[in-house]
Amino acid sequence: MAYSIKAYSIKETFYSIQGEGYHSGRPAIFLRFAGCNLWTGREEDRADAVCTFCDTEFVGVDGEGGGKFKNAADLAAHVRSFWPDQSPPFVVCTGGEPLLQLDSELVEALHANSCVIAVETNGTLEPPAGIDWICVSPKADSQLLLKEGNELKLVFPQSNALPERFDALEFDHFFLQPMDGTALDVNTAETLQYCLDNPRWRISIQTHKILGVR
Repeated sequence: MAYSIKAYSIKETFYSIQGEGYHSGRPAIFLRFAGCNLWTGREEDRADAVCTFCDTEFVGVDGEGGGKFKNAADLAAHVRSFWPDQSPPFVVCTGGEPLLQLDSELVEALHANSCVIAVETNGTLEPPAGIDWICVSPKADSQLLLKEGNELKLVFPQSNALPERFDALEFDHFFLQPMDGTALDVNTAETLQYCLDNPRWRISIQTHKILGVR
């Protein structure tokens, strides 16, 4: 099986528990791609970014398990090495925005290493074919191109991204996740009430933060 040479920039790779959404509580390898199309990642640019509430570090390749990988085969082997047994690894491709780099060659290489591939994307880019689980997290002032998938996970509240804006989209599961920050308690209460009033939506809590893990 041959792959063309393409460099992938990875901020970090680590093994932990998925803390959010449908797969909350599931062991996973997190493959965090560097770069995003909605924010530079620099604090001085946050106020003018399309997404101002991002809570992840995705600049550079200096994180644990990060680096430059010259091709899909090398990166897939690196990812596979984090899984503790012979069962199929569950790999969450995240960022930043993973679809800036995640391509069909990497999907093929990860599948060749028996990986189950999930992606967490802002929905502004089309994904390559073959991804096993697509989670879209829309941002208020961006153009949503990806309007179908397995899971829609909306950070709440966003004044220009009310949940009813997304009700008609073709997703299997709909989650609201309270926006973190100084107003987390208020946001959590409002999210809970919205889900109670609109039972199509389920609440997603960032349980990895409660557990004190990444």
